[in-house]
Amino acid sequence: MTTPALAAALVFMFTTVLTVAGVGSAFIVIPTFYWLGVPLTEAMAIGLLLNAISMTFASANYIRYKLVLFRTALPIIALAVVFSPLGAWSTRFLPRKALVLLFVLFLVFAASMMLFYKPKKKDAGDGGKELKTGIGLGIGAGYLGGLLGVGGGNLIVPALVWLGFDPKKASATTAFIVVFSSLAGFFGHAAIDNIDSKMLTFAVLGSVSGALAGSWLMHKKLDAGQVKRVLGIVLYAISIKMAWGLL
Repeated sequence: MTTPALAAALVFMFTTVLTVAGVGSAFIVIPTFYWLGVPLTEAMAIGLLLNAISMTFASANYIRYKLVLFRTALPIIALAVVFSPLGAWSTRFLPRKALVLLFVLFLVFAASMMLFYKPKKKDAGDGGKELKTGIGLGIGAGYLGGLLGVGGGNLIVPALVWLGFDPKKASATTAFIVVFSSLAGFFGHAAIDNIDSKMLTFAVLGSVSGALAGSWLMHKKLDAGQVKRVLGIVLYAISIKMAWGLL
């Protein structure tokens, strides 16, 4: 199996499983592509585009079920689309080892969130606090999402839940935000990196197929909690492998 075909098969598998779990696939696709020999910044660009594609499919359903909070999402999107390309541009000034280390730290954070974070609804805070948090999220998640190629969703969801948003609406709203922040980050990377068009095409086909398959499986009511536990363990293993490569 050629590298693009293998990449497409892996993207299909990851996207299918992660759509069931309700999260984007970039944070696991990027290290996988990196292992396949794709340069890290190119892998980040492809991961961001795949994130946007899979979250577009998810958001279409969320909007249909009226789970997306547009008044919360739009200010965050406005800032994220500005700072995500800035994060992507910043990668050219970081040494490869520093970039890999940052990504390892993010993987540990994402794995810990999947395994241990249990959102609980609480009373929402005042509007001023929500506005300040929204501004911080737009800047922070946008910049880090572009820098690491992950879309920023893993940072936005817990913050919205902490503010008192219903967890389902927090996830749905974040998915909608990630579509735009990921696209902005992708175009930021595409402007400075050479991306293998064949690899990108195969990966997109795998992502679309995986999103459709994952959406179908959601109707079968698979246990997303079990999926997240498995992914958390896998992400810890990937982070250890990448960290070992730095030593």
